[in-house]
Amino acid sequence: MNRVFLFKQRQLILAGVALGSLIGAAPAFAAEQPADVEVPAVAAEDAGEAGEAIVVTASRRRDEDVQDVPVAISVISADALERRGDFTLGQIQQQVPSLQVFSFNPRNTNINIRGLGSNVALTNDGLENGVGFYIDNVYYGRVGLSQFDLVDLQSIEVLRGPQGTLFGKNTTSGVINITSRKPSFDPELSGEASIGNYGFRQVRASASAGILPDLLAVRISGAISGNDGFLFNKTTNTRAQNYRNESIRGQLLFTPDPDFEVRIIGDYAKQEQDHVLSVFADLHKTYANGATIPNNFALRAARFPGYTLPAFRPFDRIGEADSHYQSNMAGYGVSGEVNWDFGSAALTSITAYRWWDWNPANDGDSTSLPITTKAQQANRQRQFSQELRLASKGNRTVDYVIGAYYFWQVVKGYGATRYGSAAALWNLPAADQTLANAALNGFEANSTSTPETRTFALFGQTDWHLSDALTLTTGLRWTHEKKAGAFSQFWVDGADLSGFTPAQVTAINAIRTQFNPVTSFATKFSDNSLSGLVTLNWRVAPDASVYGSYSRGNKSGGLNLTALPAGIAPEVAPEKVDAFELGFKSQFLDRRATFNAAAFWTEIRDYQTAITEQVPNTVNVRQYIANIPKVRSRGVEGDLAFQASDSLSFTASASYTDAKYVEYANAPQAVENLNLGGIQDLSGKPLSGVPKFAWSVGADGNTPLGELGGRELSLYAHADYAHRSSFNTSATNSAWAQVPGFGIANARIGLKTDDGLWDLSVWARNLLNEDYFLNLSAANTGVVTAQVGEPRTYGVTLRTRL
Repeated sequence: MNRVFLFKQRQLILAGVALGSLIGAAPAFAAEQPADVEVPAVAAEDAGEAGEAIVVTASRRRDEDVQDVPVAISVISADALERRGDFTLGQIQQQVPSLQVFSFNPRNTNINIRGLGSNVALTNDGLENGVGFYIDNVYYGRVGLSQFDLVDLQSIEVLRGPQGTLFGKNTTSGVINITSRKPSFDPELSGEASIGNYGFRQVRASASAGILPDLLAVRISGAISGNDGFLFNKTTNTRAQNYRNESIRGQLLFTPDPDFEVRIIGDYAKQEQDHVLSVFADLHKTYANGATIPNNFALRAARFPGYTLPAFRPFDRIGEADSHYQSNMAGYGVSGEVNWDFGSAALTSITAYRWWDWNPANDGDSTSLPITTKAQQANRQRQFSQELRLASKGNRTVDYVIGAYYFWQVVKGYGATRYGSAAALWNLPAADQTLANAALNGFEANSTSTPETRTFALFGQTDWHLSDALTLTTGLRWTHEKKAGAFSQFWVDGADLSGFTPAQVTAINAIRTQFNPVTSFATKFSDNSLSGLVTLNWRVAPDASVYGSYSRGNKSGGLNLTALPAGIAPEVAPEKVDAFELGFKSQFLDRRATFNAAAFWTEIRDYQTAITEQVPNTVNVRQYIANIPKVRSRGVEGDLAFQASDSLSFTASASYTDAKYVEYANAPQAVENLNLGGIQDLSGKPLSGVPKFAWSVGADGNTPLGELGGRELSLYAHADYAHRSSFNTSATNSAWAQVPGFGIANARIGLKTDDGLWDLSVWARNLLNEDYFLNLSAANTGVVTAQVGEPRTYGVTLRTRL
């Protein structure tokens, strides 16, 4: 048996024994409050006391027990987040198996639910994600905004499938809805400080109080976190993948009347990273059929006698880029939410304006040679949104929600590509090197793009209670969307060509055009679409229900604002989604056990995806949007939560997702088969970025230890393990980009007083120090670069709550 497996197996056993010892010390039904129950995927993530209802609002825009809602939904409470120490979306995905988050860098983040949304490609400014991201009911137009640390949260709700008949922005794959804590009139103060290995440090705090009794309350929350980096750059002798995140959030709550309230929120967040530094994972000198790859990475490297090939040991965590790299961004905004309760109905207005500034830098070749010294796309995004919503209240035969939504966004892009002294020999060995060097050494091309979106929508949903046990839900949405934009690429720097003949200048300019052509164009379109929902929910027993639903979703077209290859149009057709779902929700054993399950089948025509391909004879990557004729995702999800006693709870969650290309006859060729032609047929093949199996298990235990200084003291522990099967991280299903399956274990053990005055815990993430890839990128040179997951981290956290 493998020695590594034996070692990790022993670690798992020891962790289980430690948690088991803690549990064994606890009385079967302790007198203290029961541990919160996490229900990871379709049900709630936090079940509280036995029989206590988990209230959600995003699912149908009114307060409801999550078990009564005929929607596949996860609800992760603030307590559940605190137990695990999760403060980023990437960490939270471990609690929701059907949620997948890839992040090359904050701008190029891909989120999919049930295998659909955004898979594995660079972000395109002219296209929205199929998964909507909301904080405090405000839609965030750029997915990069989801990569800041999350601060002072009340809950996170993850809804699956098309969402448009209740949400402002139409989304075809699902919604991540985050709610922060509201201001309180009663004084509150909480804080925590953490330190860990790799220089990890974090401080988080929140304070709230009434300024004018029962009239005006304020809440201020903030966080500062960072680390010293998990990677090392041997060329610059510096650490990389380090970061610093600073976030602050201020709120005012104005309640001049019990039935009328105004909530104003302002926030600012800044993040700085010395990243992305890719590491080299593999080298192929031949195609899949054994033919030699011409001008492959090894042959290119051999032209530079002073250059040594990388070791191709990715988990040494060593890169070698010689050019500057960074992933810096700032996001800020203000929103106002007004809620007016008329008794029989409630009116809600949400107005918001947001900014996002993205300032990257990249080494385009990842080597220590000066080839592509600059390759980046900065953004200045601005958005405004206004939503009006009227929802019925009380017990009615027909409940309703109607609303209107307006959204405006502009994403100004500023691209830059620059080449160094090694570019000519690396890319064009057969060319006249005098001319090739004059063309590329010091040559820089810039670009601008200005995609602008205006959306207006009307939406509504009704719940018709046919009987005490049977409810019919219907919803409808009409959306009008206009998109317009322009793209321009131009040359801004290069060698002085005055000493060359006209013929030589023509040849030099031809090389520059091959790499970065001068081009300019503008485009626009408008689109009208109709979406709908029908759901039948049958309560077969007081604590059990079954439901079936059909949704028709639409996602507007996109803009291809980039240097397009021949034959690619600047506009992309809209998506059309048909989603079917059957679900079952239940509680039993005096509601100490919750079991929920759902089966789904979703088909999308004209699926929008970003194609990433290398420009022939260069290391340049070009990216554009295309429509795939048809894709399909089907599968099942199941979740079990069991509160064995007041001091012990277990959770288990699993999803099976079979996502594939139904029709995709003209897909770009995988790099290992480029000698067979540039096109392949991926019809019937798996959709990229989707693990077929994902599952997680978790356990929580606590036991009282007696009194300390007049306060009840308890010992608690948490452990969880999440696994995802193999998936592909290329748009071409390249065998060289197949990420092996992996599992991540986390644990925490601590002491706390029951009144929250202090809580001291030690924790570990990736407890077993699993080596795993976040993504693999295969180039047409045969080289494979990677981003690797974080190694084992551990530390200590001190919390207080007054």
